Amino acid sequence: MRISIIGAGYVGLVTGACLSELGHEVIVMDTDESRIEKLQRGIVPIHEPGLSRLIAKNALDGRLDFTASLEEAVKTSEIHFICVWTPPLPDGQADLSSVEGVAKNLGEIFARLTPHKPIVVTKSTVPVGTGARIRALISESYREPFAVVSNPEFLREGQAIVDMTHPDRIIVGGEDEEAVTMVASLYENLSAPCILTDLPTAEMIKYAANAYLATKISFINEVANICELVGADIDMVKEGIGSDKRIGKSFLSAGLGYGGSCFPKDVRALQQFSNHHGYDFKLLKSVIEVNEQQRQIIINKLLKHLKSLIGKDILVLGLAFKANTDDVRESAAIDIIRRLQALGAKIRAYDPAALLTAQKMLTGDIKFVGHPHDGAKGAHAIVVATEWPDFKDLDWAYMRSQVANPLIIDGRNLLDARMLRELGFTYEGVGRK
Repeated sequence: MRISIIGAGYVGLVTGACLSELGHEVIVMDTDESRIEKLQRGIVPIHEPGLSRLIAKNALDGRLDFTASLEEAVKTSEIHFICVWTPPLPDGQADLSSVEGVAKNLGEIFARLTPHKPIVVTKSTVPVGTGARIRALISESYREPFAVVSNPEFLREGQAIVDMTHPDRIIVGGEDEEAVTMVASLYENLSAPCILTDLPTAEMIKYAANAYLATKISFINEVANICELVGADIDMVKEGIGSDKRIGKSFLSAGLGYGGSCFPKDVRALQQFSNHHGYDFKLLKSVIEVNEQQRQIIINKLLKHLKSLIGKDILVLGLAFKANTDDVRESAAIDIIRRLQALGAKIRAYDPAALLTAQKMLTGDIKFVGHPHDGAKGAHAIVVATEWPDFKDLDWAYMRSQVANPLIIDGRNLLDARMLRELGFTYEGVGRK
């Protein structure tokens, strides 16, 4: 099948690379000409394990190409995936301006090219009703038959290639049965159940999935906070309840809470969407409140030991919202750094992949270091803010010899508490004994 991907961001590049790997002819389009030029030269602008290799392989084989022209992408394709970002507006609703702009442009281009029944697919996370809105916008210019289908993505940053090529399920929704079947056939070589629905149901599935996973994270953080009060150990609680097949162990890691490009905005968007339709989604209010609370708990732990943060040097390990990505959108680490700066702390920060992206987000008294050892000298506290496995293997004995005050606040429960205490550190995790 010939496919256009509109949007060369995280979702667009992963989707395009994986669909070309499945044997389809894919052209990825983006209005950012510098990004497209880099991709044409083999430079991938995001950090995602395996993505660069996959793009290089399929570009060399002639199945994957890049363009800054939407018309060029459309005229060579039968199915068009909208993969633009839908960031949150100040009130939490999803900003659909990019999606709507693409729909209008598609309608105008379809009117000029008159393709045979084109199929427009939403990969972007959009509220229920967006598919109908896309159809209306295209119809303003294009009067011939076309179809709108929803095919939401369920990609975890850092594991997106695996998620795309070995999915738990594939969701395809729409009112045109032929178009739904054609989109579903794109994945026929994957061994995963394909759930076919109507358009609104497919759109709701994406929001419901992310909101539920965010709820699990906030729930385990609440339990962790109780564990600290009563002397229980959250790691063993996780083991105990996660061994129940009805619950499972995924998304039960206590710590700083959720972040990234999906969970925060999707939870807020579903809450606002529910309010707009007259339903008060009380549970989501609590999920959001708990997630905000977790960041302040880390600050409170520092204040408990240091009393004041004015002039204190704090080494923050991790800037990305999770390991194996350079994405700092809605990162708990970034939020904590800003809170520490507001309290007068001086920040040293390190991340294996996200230093450059974080530098665009942070200002003030902050020093970005090339290695954790470089930031340890004279530090009054170390905060583990991202669960990079590399942090487990640091020379913690050397780190202990360099710090001014041997305090570690492990916001991800990543490190070996016993080992660190034996080295002379004061160690605090989240919900650990």
